[in-house]
Amino acid sequence: MKAITIIQPWATLIALGEKRFETRSWSTKHRGPLAIHAGKKIDKEACREPEIRKALERHGYTEDNLPTGAVVATCKLSDCLKSVDTWTDGYELEGRKLIYSPEYEFGDFTPGRFAWELANVNQLPEPIPAKGQQGLWNWEGVQS
Repeated sequence: MKAITIIQPWATLIALGEKRFETRSWSTKHRGPLAIHAGKKIDKEACREPEIRKALERHGYTEDNLPTGAVVATCKLSDCLKSVDTWTDGYELEGRKLIYSPEYEFGDFTPGRFAWELANVNQLPEPIPAKGQQGLWNWEGVQS
């Protein structure tokens, strides 16, 4: 299964179903199963942002108990859309898909970047330790 390493708190926000798009500076042609790997880094400043803090707290997480160095969820990468415009209330992706708060606060939707649309997210009952890599990589763990 393809996997992507994402720093915390964003990996956990995906696993919890709070974040539906992973934003990247690069596009991918991959569609299908994808493992979400929480890297070893935690952006503690991001964890203190009000919308992120509230989303984590709803599920019992803080900057101090986020899993790291492990696969935390599996999902389906259903699409990869370029961000094309911004306005007062959010962002517009290709195909006139609109992104509103709090989703736009969970990623960088600056026009020109790419939003990877994630569906059928399944948080693993327990994180599975794994060493991450840059870009998409192959994970040999649990298949969804």
